[in-house]
Amino acid sequence: MKHLLFLALPLLLMACKPSSRQTPPEPSNPRLTSHASPLTSPATTSTTTPATTPVASASGAPEQILHRTGYTTSYNRDTRNPNWVAWHLTKDHTYGRHQRSQEVFTEDTDVTPRATDNDYYNSRYDRGHMCPAGDNKWDATAMSESFLFTNICPQNHALNKYEWNKLEIQCRDWARRYGAIDIVCGPVYDHATPTRTIGRNRVWVPDAFFKVVLCRTGQPKAIGFLVRNNGKKVSLESLVRTVDDIERLTGFDFFSDLDDKVEQRIEAAADLKEWGLLNE
Repeated sequence: MKHLLFLALPLLLMACKPSSRQTPPEPSNPRLTSHASPLTSPATTSTTTPATTPVASASGAPEQILHRTGYTTSYNRDTRNPNWVAWHLTKDHTYGRHQRSQEVFTEDTDVTPRATDNDYYNSRYDRGHMCPAGDNKWDATAMSESFLFTNICPQNHALNKYEWNKLEIQCRDWARRYGAIDIVCGPVYDHATPTRTIGRNRVWVPDAFFKVVLCRTGQPKAIGFLVRNNGKKVSLESLVRTVDDIERLTGFDFFSDLDDKVEQRIEAAADLKEWGLLNE
């Protein structure tokens, strides 16, 4: 995916020393060509689906926007993975009676070329949810759509089971605490060409994953996370990055509907204490 800014990943992973608070200079990214509309607020819709594209992507990146019941995904036909997946998670939507036990991973016939279940067979990688099934228990369709491969990436088993799952649970806790949060996550690659692929459809294996979270309740705040796709056990604090960090790394622009001064302030700092968590 030559148009995205992947080459910064090794430097960012080495240079960003884990810290409870980071304040890098304001980024400048001329490759961002537009500002998209915000994630839909709970006051305007009964679902979590954004009405319009919630992320401004780097110019020229292969992208097909798909609006689902519980999330919006930007699909990349080159990687056979999403560029990003975004959703608005409310407190009510962290509960529900629809469980994942009866669901199966499914090809998304809205896209081509596309990943299939056979691509993951004997690959040693999990089918890792971006928007988790646990955030879609509130609706049967939302639950089923979370198993479409346009919401899935090859993920290290230990990462999927531990650190990534821990982040998903933490986000649900925040949605319950604050009433609602906005989340965007997706894969990151070290280089413009894949070092690893799986299956006949050559699905790219991410080198890392990002997640950014925005709370609009009270004094707005945001936080980012970056985790290597290797399953190594690490503390939550060591994964913390600013949203500015993630924007520079990926070439995406998040939360651009916010007032510019508010956006600049909250995207330049990341502090677990502001989110009710002590440093680990």
